[in-house]
Amino acid sequence: MNTLRRSVIVLGFGPEPLLEDALNAIDADCASDDEIILVDNGIQSRAVRQDAWPVRVRVVGDGENSGFAGGCHRGSDAAEGEILVFVNSDAILRRGTLDALTRGTLEPGVAIACGCLLLADQPDLVNSVGNPLHFSGISWAGACGEPAVDHEIEQDVTVATGGLLAMNRDMWNALGGFDEMYFAYNEDTDLSLRAWLRGWRVLYVPDAVAEHHYEFGRSPLKMYLVERNRLVTVLTDYPDRLLRVVLPAMFGMEALLLVQALLQGWSAQKLRSWWWIARHVGVLRDRRARVQAHVTASDADIARLLVSRVEPPMMSLPPGMGVVNGGLEAYWRRARRSLVARAR
Repeated sequence: MNTLRRSVIVLGFGPEPLLEDALNAIDADCASDDEIILVDNGIQSRAVRQDAWPVRVRVVGDGENSGFAGGCHRGSDAAEGEILVFVNSDAILRRGTLDALTRGTLEPGVAIACGCLLLADQPDLVNSVGNPLHFSGISWAGACGEPAVDHEIEQDVTVATGGLLAMNRDMWNALGGFDEMYFAYNEDTDLSLRAWLRGWRVLYVPDAVAEHHYEFGRSPLKMYLVERNRLVTVLTDYPDRLLRVVLPAMFGMEALLLVQALLQGWSAQKLRSWWWIARHVGVLRDRRARVQAHVTASDADIARLLVSRVEPPMMSLPPGMGVVNGGLEAYWRRARRSLVARAR
């Protein structure tokens, strides 16, 4: 039986058509002394909806949108539990999920425990079971579209899915939680990498399950944030030798991504991400110094977590991507050998 108090943190923004379903599912899975913290990042019609929310729900925030990262910090600051659980407002928990995540956080060396997100309209298929990370910083929903029965084994993953994860408060505080500079997107990648850099683990827990009403979307703001935050992660999280071997390939990847952005109509957002990086060199230098000061893992250890091919399963890749992936794979094979040899 769980003896640790849990604080389940949910962010609400905009119309939130599934918010009531999500809150009720969480409430049904809570123990008597658990709490639900709902962060109001701008919930539409909150005043006329909140009477229908479970009694244990406590609302924080005044409707100002502080992004996913900032909203999670508002929730964690208000939370009283020893275990912090973050659940997307469009994810419907199955019973037993909170207990499974709690057990995961108690395993030796685990900083983050994440669950299995299923596609709500096809609940026998995976949305994410933790995410892979390409050495260029690109990440995607791991195993998306694959049968859930193929992912019933607990295992370490490179990146926890931010839609369903748990941490004990000590780990959250030690890592500083999600970096609010990210605002939204890739903050789970950064948090997971910073855990691995300190020699801690990120664990996928298959018994923690939620049905996720997933929409990828491609708003201009999303693509700007995804690209900016990806570059921030690579430039500040990667240890020195790893960064040096990655940078030559990064220049080629950036050129290819600009071409893709031109073809898909979001080139202005891609260029905006570069401009942000160019204008914030000092910020990035300071952040890199803070992150690297806590690194205990070797460059080779981190390199082993990264994949060599960009293969998001639910997206159509541009023409010629097979050739590009072949080149990336060959490059990364040589780079990893170099890092491993230096680590000996």
